[in-house]
Amino acid sequence: MKNQQIKFINQKGNYSVLIGENIINILPKKIKSICPNAEKVALMIDKKVPQKFKGHLKKILKKYKVFILPFNANEKNKSFISVNRYLKILLSKNFNRSDIIICVGGGITGDVTGFIASLFKRGMNFINIPTTLLAQVDSAIGGKTGINSSYGKNLVGTFYQPKLVISDTTFLNSLPKKEMVCGFAEILKHAIIKDKKFFDWLKKNSQFIIERKPKELTYAIKKSCEIKMHFVNKDVNEKNLRMILNFGHTFAHAIEVKNNFSKKISHGEAVLSGMILATKLSVIKKVCSVKTLESIKKIYIQNKLDYTFTKYANYKTLIKLIPYLKNDKKNNDDKINFILIKRIGKTLLPNKSKLSIQNIKSLAKTISQY
Repeated sequence: MKNQQIKFINQKGNYSVLIGENIINILPKKIKSICPNAEKVALMIDKKVPQKFKGHLKKILKKYKVFILPFNANEKNKSFISVNRYLKILLSKNFNRSDIIICVGGGITGDVTGFIASLFKRGMNFINIPTTLLAQVDSAIGGKTGINSSYGKNLVGTFYQPKLVISDTTFLNSLPKKEMVCGFAEILKHAIIKDKKFFDWLKKNSQFIIERKPKELTYAIKKSCEIKMHFVNKDVNEKNLRMILNFGHTFAHAIEVKNNFSKKISHGEAVLSGMILATKLSVIKKVCSVKTLESIKKIYIQNKLDYTFTKYANYKTLIKLIPYLKNDKKNNDDKINFILIKRIGKTLLPNKSKLSIQNIKSLAKTISQY
């Protein structure tokens, strides 16, 4: 499949998302076009990114004064301490707003780099080169940045759009299967909330995405980006419709916080768990049919992903999870704000499905029985 380009056009900023194999080589040309006054480039690189990519980036950016900022990408480093350390480096190297900070890494690296860019001198040029499937289909699109708090995940952050996103699928070749599953979770979520035709395509092609087949992978990334952009364009600052993108995430974030952001369960695996729990809740609240739930479960089973929700079929495990739902950032009062699904491709609107902790506890046994 040929390289793909999607344009984000909004009052908050215009930028392109480029998708394809070895598309990273277009970076110098794009920088010259969108950041003509840049002299310095800070490359914030996840330490897990293979060394060959770091060397290649330094080579193609030889016209600029390049500073490598290694980043140990984990949830504990999504903190004010990390942000302050990198801000001090940029200041000490006399970076200006016309210079560029480039993220080379997954969602955690992107969240922190984007947050730094939004704060530095009230906003500097930011380019995102997501290196995981999860980041390419989700966190690199839409301009959300953030760090964690002891009270929960991503509770401190800004909305700050990049100048450019380059999703080079060659980065994905070095990823373990667990990381591909993470990205697949968000691809599936996008299909469930917006596009039944894409969902039906996933029934037949999911395995090819996880196996990194270039044609199917590029198509799935493009479709996911288009769906996310649909919601972002309608609600840049996540006041209403954009919250639909958080389908499954209320439970997922609770799972992550309960597990202290442990590597034992990835964000994508938590989202896969959360989507099934949210769909079960939708069935119980008579919003959607059991047939819809079974249709979603079938994709999990076909791809050996059912382990993500069988754990939460246990009543005791589910009860222990409930207290961690309180600090989800979609909540704007004492109740938990869930995104419920009506059918494949359609959800209820945000703020239409609020339940108290007590309500959820009373429904837990029923949820665990589906």
